[in-house]
Amino acid sequence: MTTREEALEYGLTFADTYQDAPFKDHNWQLVRYKPNKKAFLWTYERDGNICINIKVSPEWRDFFREAYEAVIPGYHQNKEHWNTVILDGSIPDEDIKRMIAESYDLITNTKK
Repeated sequence: MTTREEALEYGLTFADTYQDAPFKDHNWQLVRYKPNKKAFLWTYERDGNICINIKVSPEWRDFFREAYEAVIPGYHQNKEHWNTVILDGSIPDEDIKRMIAESYDLITNTKK
């Protein structure tokens, strides 16, 4: 997964989700959960790279940061609860999807 479109498309496969652009800067595109309006997937371009921010549980936060150089503390978000994933092709799609699914689970308390 290397594009914003791929990330948004995957995020929208989860139940009761919708895409949102809540800021004046349309660089930021989010996927939210309809019942509580919480965002679980933020997409944006930064320094020439497409990035996603995803909510993360503390027990997995450091694992992914240590496993992949392209996973860093959440840009513009709480570093304890969010990771930024730089979509540079260095992380297998399976792991990116797992991180997005976990983010969804954390804000909905459900499992896909």
